[in-house]
Amino acid sequence: MDKILSFLNLIYEMAPYLLLGFFFAGLLHAYVPKRIYTRYLAENNFKSVLMAALFGIPLPLCSCGVIPTAMSLRKEGASRGATISFLVATPQTGVDSIMATYGMLGLPFAIVRPVAALVTALFGGAMANRIKSKDDKPLASANDSCCAIQSAGPKNRMIEALKYGYVTMIQDIGKWLLLGLVIAALITTLVPSDLFVSLSKRPILNMLLMFAFAMPMYLCSTGVIPIVVALMLKGISPGAGMVLLLAGPATNMGTMTVVKSVMGNKTLLIYILSVIVGALTFGIIIDYLLPASWFTAKLGEYTHSCYGGCKSTSLLKIASAIVLTGLIINAFVLKYMRKKEKSVDTPNTHTYSIEGMRCNHCKSNVEKAVLQLGGVKSVVANVEAQTLQVDGNCSKEKIKDCVEKLGYKMN
Repeated sequence: MDKILSFLNLIYEMAPYLLLGFFFAGLLHAYVPKRIYTRYLAENNFKSVLMAALFGIPLPLCSCGVIPTAMSLRKEGASRGATISFLVATPQTGVDSIMATYGMLGLPFAIVRPVAALVTALFGGAMANRIKSKDDKPLASANDSCCAIQSAGPKNRMIEALKYGYVTMIQDIGKWLLLGLVIAALITTLVPSDLFVSLSKRPILNMLLMFAFAMPMYLCSTGVIPIVVALMLKGISPGAGMVLLLAGPATNMGTMTVVKSVMGNKTLLIYILSVIVGALTFGIIIDYLLPASWFTAKLGEYTHSCYGGCKSTSLLKIASAIVLTGLIINAFVLKYMRKKEKSVDTPNTHTYSIEGMRCNHCKSNVEKAVLQLGGVKSVVANVEAQTLQVDGNCSKEKIKDCVEKLGYKMN
């Protein structure tokens, strides 16, 4: 019962901020012209690195969605440094996760998190621009990035924004958000309260443990927030919490594999080092230079008595939690229905298995890239089934080459 109450309380606390964040994410998608992201990123200088980080910080792209987006930017002429800067900054933040960070961890965390993402991205991008590597590989020749915005009339843009924010985005991160909430509830109820107390005087060790936990895993920038809350309640330092907030979404095996295959070992090393240095630097700043009360004040709201049933309730939070729950259920129903859809084969239709597609950004990127190949009439990628259906006379070898240059694996 305690696990269920912990889970419900986390949804109760996060819901208003998530709904607001999803709305802003939809506005960004519908109203920001797509070419603005490539116009300023081509030069091999610090300005392009800075612009890539500033463009990436508010974008609501998760760890998997940012990969094809960054690769498309690279294909359209973005410098190596700008690409790495975008890869580092974007998955760590996003308007939805910044709002949720404020709601669950307080204003100091919500300010430091994007600042840390910016500084880390600038460091990694500036270092990457200094590399001249022979192991760059050409990217697929798609004309648009995976998050490209289709032109629409003014009357339709708000509908597009709402659909993207409250349907597409929730389809993309809903599973990871729920997973984060479940893990947080389990930590809250099962992990002994004194487990991390013995490490409280060794915050550096806390940070290294958090980084080791985060690096290989896929952690959504929003879904990681309740995990950080639960771990801080169990005794990890605020700096260690910041390390998990930064390193968790920015590093995973998929991203590292793509960076290695497309931009080489040297760039991969810089990418990993920039995340490590940035996360540990800001973790140390928080634990050693800033008042701990700034980062722990919000935890007072997450008392054991509240998990057992809060005495005071907010109608706004209750309504938001109900709406968010309904939107998540709707997203799962739509994904289930789409997975059950049966496609109609034609003599020239072929279905291939693809590994690595996790969201609608991935789906869009693959479809647009393959559609540019000669002889292809139509393309349908299915994220849930991990399949790609191609109607046309294009050879399997060309399709596989196109797909794998985007960072996915085709069998």
